[in-house]
Amino acid sequence: MGIILTILLFGVLIFIHEFGHFITAKLSGVKVNEFALGMGPVIWKTRKKDTQYALRLLPIGGFVSMEGEDEESEEEGSFSKARVWNKILIVTAGALMNLILGFLLLVIVVSQQSAIGTTTIARFEEGATSSQLLQVDDKILKINGSSINIDYDIIYTMMRDSDGSVDMVVLRDGQKVELTGVPFSTEQMEDGTVTTTLDFKVYGREKTVGGVLRQAFFYTGTVAKPVWTSLIDIATGKFGINQLSGPVGVASAVGEASSMGLSSFLMLAAFITINLGVFNLLPIPALDGGRLLFLLIEAVRGKPVNPKYEGYVHALGFVLLFGLMIVVTFNDIVRLFRG
Repeated sequence: MGIILTILLFGVLIFIHEFGHFITAKLSGVKVNEFALGMGPVIWKTRKKDTQYALRLLPIGGFVSMEGEDEESEEEGSFSKARVWNKILIVTAGALMNLILGFLLLVIVVSQQSAIGTTTIARFEEGATSSQLLQVDDKILKINGSSINIDYDIIYTMMRDSDGSVDMVVLRDGQKVELTGVPFSTEQMEDGTVTTTLDFKVYGREKTVGGVLRQAFFYTGTVAKPVWTSLIDIATGKFGINQLSGPVGVASAVGEASSMGLSSFLMLAAFITINLGVFNLLPIPALDGGRLLFLLIEAVRGKPVNPKYEGYVHALGFVLLFGLMIVVTFNDIVRLFRG
């Protein structure tokens, strides 16, 4: 069931992503040769006007093939002849659609909650060490230099701390108070990483339309953070490649989330689509962000980079990403058998 739900979920997310490229290209007057879901051999296709719509055998992606996308083309409606800002919109539209979908899913998730969490401390757990410096009714503004907008920011930032000594800025009796070295307990996770555990609860407030939209907006930003922070953590050695998860791990998580109810499933779906959108915008060859980088260079130079050389860069990026996918999938399988 987890595998089936994962395929369906990724099918929807890929469709949303590719539809963003497709509709923006159409509105920009760029000719789309093919709109495909899946990769590999075609199992179904139809043609309407100048575009072929296809389903392909392997459910591992999709694409929008535009005239003149990877080479110069003199044909009317060629991508290569479009204005650079139109091309930028087309390239980024897929990721933006994923982010919008994630925001809408989080609106549903927040709407199902009984109340909206705040950032103001309501009470401490029994034996809470943080109560040595924190007080009830303190409104948390910053943790370790990071701004705190919603309660999920507190959870995420605390999980990234590993020494149990946290610097905070709180609003107390109308005054900003800087607290250094607020003590918390730590916990070692199954993968060996150490996180700081919360020992207090925050107030909830009544749901309103504006409150739900605000919570979902900032929640989207919180969910997006792990993409670049994880890359930084890997680069700095805080986490290893073996701690990354791929399709097998996602299928396991989807199956588990679905068994916990609709809200958990929608939360995971939002997490995946937001991360998919942000990851695609990273300036990595073969991703939308890599193409965006070349388009920004074109905007500055006033002329595009030689398509042949750009193609070489994207091909290399594709090989590296494919290799990374093999590594994380192998790690997923190893963890599956160990579990």
